[in-house]
Amino acid sequence: MLQRAGYWGAQRPALAMALLLGTGTALGAGVTLADNAMLRSKADRQEALIAATRRDAQREINALAARMGELQAEANRLNALGERLTRIGQLQDGEFDFDKPVGVGGVGPVRDMTKPELDEGMATLGAQFKASGEQLSVLESLLFNRQLDMNSVPGREPIANSYITSGFGGRADPFSGGHANHKGIDFKANVGDPVLAVADGVVSYSGVRSGYGNVIEVDHGNGYVTRYAHNSRLTRKVGELVRAGQEIAKAGSTGRSTGAHVHFEVWENNRVVNPRKFLSQQSPLKMEIKG
Repeated sequence: MLQRAGYWGAQRPALAMALLLGTGTALGAGVTLADNAMLRSKADRQEALIAATRRDAQREINALAARMGELQAEANRLNALGERLTRIGQLQDGEFDFDKPVGVGGVGPVRDMTKPELDEGMATLGAQFKASGEQLSVLESLLFNRQLDMNSVPGREPIANSYITSGFGGRADPFSGGHANHKGIDFKANVGDPVLAVADGVVSYSGVRSGYGNVIEVDHGNGYVTRYAHNSRLTRKVGELVRAGQEIAKAGSTGRSTGAHVHFEVWENNRVVNPRKFLSQQSPLKMEIKG
């Protein structure tokens, strides 16, 4: 017994040291687990914050993309409108090219643009597009009405690629040789050549008139009536709507005529007038009087 007691007495410091070391290890492991849990919780919060920031940023990007799409659509509309105005206004080719960017420049320091500045800039650009679109729409309406007015005024040739063979007014009568008053102008033509309406209007007469042969008349609705005579055939009927440049008859030599030609008259408020003043002002072709 004494020996056993002595043995345990000798071992007591070692046991105490082992217990102390075990307790320290357990406590250290507990602290490490707590630190890991805290770090994991902090990392989770940071990941959630990053994800939320990304979602917010993506919403901002999506909003900007949608606004950019609206501005692009408005720019395309303005470009198309500008091209229509260029055609209506008969501006020279190349004077306004809506497919090429406008040249710009600038000097000075450059800094990053803030989100409020970007929003303000896009809002200002959108307002400018809207105002420009409204102004161009008004201009388009005015030009369109002007074009309609021009299309209703006799301003084109009744036959393509021709020339005047006899002018308006007094001349020697081709049959008797005496003095006669020519109510229109004559254009050289071959039998069967297309006779063209010189302006928009409605056919008011299509038939035979004494001296005129096969004649067709177009009422342009603004006090003007045009007459085309000596045709070989009439291709339009009374009441038909015709556009400037459309065929209304075939040239010929019917009625009081010495050969194939187009006799063309313009009546303004029931009074015959010289067609040359209209042709010389609006016709794209140069006219040459022959004979």
